[in-house]
Amino acid sequence: MIPDTSAQDRPLSSASQARPAWRRWLWPALAALPVLALLAWVVAGWGAGSRSYDASRVRVAEVKRGDLVRDISADGRVITANSPTLYAIAGGTVSLQVVAGDAVKKNQPLAVIDSPELRSKLVQEESTLASMEAEASRAQLDARIARLNARKALDQAEIDHVAAQRDLERYERGHAGGAVSNIELASARDELKKAQIGLKTTQSDAGLQDQGASLDARNKRLLADRQQAVVAELQRQVAALTLRAPFDGQVGQVQISQGTNVAINAPILSVVDLSEFEVEIRVPESFARDLAIGVPAQVTSQGTPFAAKVSAVSPEVVNGEVTARLRFDDGKQPPGLRQNQRLSARIVLDTRQDVLMVERGPFVEQDGGRWAWVVDGRSATRQPIQTGTSSLGYVEIVSGLKEGDRIVVSGSDQFGDAERVAIN
Repeated sequence: MIPDTSAQDRPLSSASQARPAWRRWLWPALAALPVLALLAWVVAGWGAGSRSYDASRVRVAEVKRGDLVRDISADGRVITANSPTLYAIAGGTVSLQVVAGDAVKKNQPLAVIDSPELRSKLVQEESTLASMEAEASRAQLDARIARLNARKALDQAEIDHVAAQRDLERYERGHAGGAVSNIELASARDELKKAQIGLKTTQSDAGLQDQGASLDARNKRLLADRQQAVVAELQRQVAALTLRAPFDGQVGQVQISQGTNVAINAPILSVVDLSEFEVEIRVPESFARDLAIGVPAQVTSQGTPFAAKVSAVSPEVVNGEVTARLRFDDGKQPPGLRQNQRLSARIVLDTRQDVLMVERGPFVEQDGGRWAWVVDGRSATRQPIQTGTSSLGYVEIVSGLKEGDRIVVSGSDQFGDAERVAIN
């Protein structure tokens, strides 16, 4: 006989047959929950905005209240504030007395230029000066002789005038006594008039001779003085053939080799003033209008800050940057500075206390700081704002936002002209 499955069957109790209805729907409900959640997420995303964007492609920052410091941070390069280059005053052969890197004292000879042409010209001009000095002395002597001759002629004319007066008086007395005729009296009167005319002429001639002699002597003296100035200039040039250190410092770059024959105005060497350094920085051109001479700054060397001020600002923009120089206050510069050494610098332009501010981002330049995307949950809404001053890291919020708001500071350029978007 073939066995069946009756031995395997067992009767069920009435309690198991009467299972509650909610237990029959429990597992289908649990399986439907993820589907409903996904559907709710899709509906919420659809209701949040007409467009949806990945949250990893945007950067969100929170509006907060604090002190906004407008400053400029830049890497600076140490340069010498006083580093003149010495040039050849004339052409010739150069004999160097120092080498690059030598420490020098003020007025110490650094190089000597041998210029036979300049020295020969000085000798010629000195000879010309000696000749002109002799001519000026001779002119003064001639003027004295001319004055003496004029005075002699004037004295003689005065004596003739006095003699003519006495003769006229004698003839008048003789004519009154009848001893002198009318003709002789008239002749005596004529002689007196002649003497008077001669006296006046001699006086005028003496004055003219004195003026002429003075002018001639003065002219000779001026020519000699002019030649003296020429000689003094040549003497200065000959003295400048010896290049001397303008201050205590160090020899910088030497432009020529020993014994080189150089032309006039050729660079010879430079001298570096080690007691005065400046820091050259480059800042973005957007801050150029805020830079001015005297603006306080801070230079950090080996972790120690040193006070400084802006001493110069370049008038031109190169590659979107403006060059400025910082000078240490009261000469208190970091010890052991070297030319071209790198230092960090910070320029404080302004400090605004207790203002609304947010992290700076491209949103400031996109719409001129007039719009911002305010994030609320998983959506962002575009709303108008007004921005104020800005620093490298933050921008002031004047109106349109409140403390605690979160806005999109980077990546909003992909939103286009939408008014509301979803951020997933």
